[in-house]
Amino acid sequence: MDDATTDESDARRADGVEGVPRLAPLPEDHWDARVAALLSTAPRDPGGQVPNIFTTLARHADLYERFMPFGSQLLRNGLLPARVRELLILRTAHNTRAAYEWGRHVPLAKAAGVTTEDLQRIVQGPEAGAWTDLERHLLRAADQLHHDAVVCEATWQALASHYDEAALIEITVLVGQYHLVAFFLNSAGVRLEPGFEHAGFPEGSQNDG
Repeated sequence: MDDATTDESDARRADGVEGVPRLAPLPEDHWDARVAALLSTAPRDPGGQVPNIFTTLARHADLYERFMPFGSQLLRNGLLPARVRELLILRTAHNTRAAYEWGRHVPLAKAAGVTTEDLQRIVQGPEAGAWTDLERHLLRAADQLHHDAVVCEATWQALASHYDEAALIEITVLVGQYHLVAFFLNSAGVRLEPGFEHAGFPEGSQNDG
C-alpha cells in the first residue's frame, strides 16, 4: 500500500477505534460556567440534548462564541431561500463526505421542500435530470468551489441573472462555511445522534465522525 492510499484510509478512520471519536463531546459535568452559558443558547434536539457538533466545538470556547453568530446568520437569517440553502449545503456535505453534516441537514432540507428524489439527485450531481436550470447552476457552483475554489464565469453569469450581489456573496460564503464545518466534523470524528439518518448518503464514503 502506497503512502497516498494509507493517508486516505487513515482519513476515513477519523472516528478512532471502534467508533470512538477523536474529540468526544464535552460532558455536561465538565462544563464550566462560561461553557454552560454558551451552550444554554444552543439549539437542542427533541430530547433536550445539545447536538454533538456544539458540545465538541465548545472545547474551544473562544472559537465557539464567535462561530455561532456567523453560522446562525447563514442558517437562520440568510438571504437565500431555505431550499436553495439546503441544496448547496447537502451537495457540499456530499462533496466533503461529511455524513454528520448530511444527516443533520436532511430534516432541514425536507422541511424546506427538498424531496427524497431530490436527495438522490443531489448525490448524482448537477447533470441529473429534473433540476431546474437555476438549481443546476447552484449545484455546479458548489462543485466548482469544492474542486477549483472559484465559480466559473458561465456559472457566475447564470446565477447573476437570478441573484443580486449580496446573494452571490452569500452563495460562495455558505459553501465555504460548510466546507469549514465538514473539515471539523470529519477530522474530530463527531458522531451522528440517534434519530438522525444518513438517508441518501452514498455507502462506503461516509464520515459520520
